Amino acid sequence: MSAHVDSSGGQTARPVASFERVQIIDSLRGLALLGILLVNIQLFSNPIQAAAWSAEAAPAFGDRVSGWVVRFLAQGKFYSLFSLLFGVGLTIQMRRAERKGVSFVPLYLRRLVVLAAIGLAHALFLWTGDILTLYAVLGFALIPYRKARPRTLLIWAASLLSVSILINVFSLALLEIGGSGLAQHTDHILSQQEAQARVEAERARQVYSTGGLAEITAQRAHDLYFMAFANLSISPNVFAMFLIGVYFGRRQIFQRVDENLSLLRKLAWGGLAIGVPCNLAFAELGGSASPTGPWAALLAAKIAETIGGAAFCLSYLAALLLVARRAGWQKRVGLLAPTGQMALSNYLLQSVTCTLIFYGYGLGLFGKVGTGAGVLLALGVFLGQVVLSSWWMQRCSIGPAEWVWRSLTYLQMQPMVKRRAFADQLGDLPR
Repeated sequence: MSAHVDSSGGQTARPVASFERVQIIDSLRGLALLGILLVNIQLFSNPIQAAAWSAEAAPAFGDRVSGWVVRFLAQGKFYSLFSLLFGVGLTIQMRRAERKGVSFVPLYLRRLVVLAAIGLAHALFLWTGDILTLYAVLGFALIPYRKARPRTLLIWAASLLSVSILINVFSLALLEIGGSGLAQHTDHILSQQEAQARVEAERARQVYSTGGLAEITAQRAHDLYFMAFANLSISPNVFAMFLIGVYFGRRQIFQRVDENLSLLRKLAWGGLAIGVPCNLAFAELGGSASPTGPWAALLAAKIAETIGGAAFCLSYLAALLLVARRAGWQKRVGLLAPTGQMALSNYLLQSVTCTLIFYGYGLGLFGKVGTGAGVLLALGVFLGQVVLSSWWMQRCSIGPAEWVWRSLTYLQMQPMVKRRAFADQLGDLPR
């Protein structure tokens, strides 16, 4: 329920209409887009090899502080939130298909195929750091879980969140058991890989900052193999959040906020209690931890990021749901809804905007913008998206990229201009 002001000036509780609850999901998507951009802005403006291997020179104090804040508040949290909402979306689409008497799986498979095609085009022609293709691939594996029991979903999610931790623990233990000979051999291999990463980073810096469209496209294609390994490393975390999203959807937590207030408060405060120490550790260690060692610091950073990312993700989600119940905050939270309602369009628009700012066929600022300036730039770009999305959604019922996605999924042209009769009051519910 939410609150409204009665005739005597007091506040009374009233049920939240279904379209408002969907709006909250869109607001969460909008929040996730902001967090993703705050993290990605450094990958737009620097070689991806440098980010993975700490190949950059020591940053200035202001950039170190900005990087610390981004690691603490954003890194690992918002792709997790977006992944959770992807799982929620599956349950919403499944219920709608059942109500319409439509076979869900074939339709969902077409959605994933189209999403994969959009993702591949995005990775090759806009930005290598695409995550849409990963979502599409993992989406196929999500289908068997669509009717799983809530307890089963949570068990699988917890198990998957442990996978990356266990892999890192096993690797460190192997080095310790193997003794100095194995450790020295591994250090030698990693040192060679880091040296190669520095060469690759310098090559990428030159191409992205001064190259033309053809050169940069070729460099993106060259970098895709690197991003494939990066996406593989986060796959267990992404799929775990998919499953938690399906859990939320199966329990209809967004549709039954008042029935789940106790759970939401536990998630908000519990996520904060677990997330603060973990993210403090990650913020401290994540800026300097490298595969070349020390391994204990890298292991601690990975564990802290995995646990802290999931914890803050759930805390953010629960806090926004709780805050959105308050009359004074409903409108503020709703400001993000248009941005999230056309989330795919805005995700692609972030790539278009940032590559034009940083790449050689644009302003050519690649490698010239520090973390602090990057954060301010990201906030400016996102504010522009909020304004543009509000303008667009007042006139249309769907974003342009969503229109392409939906039209190819249903194999027929979908309406885009908003129907005035009912849509003016409720808005176009995401499908």
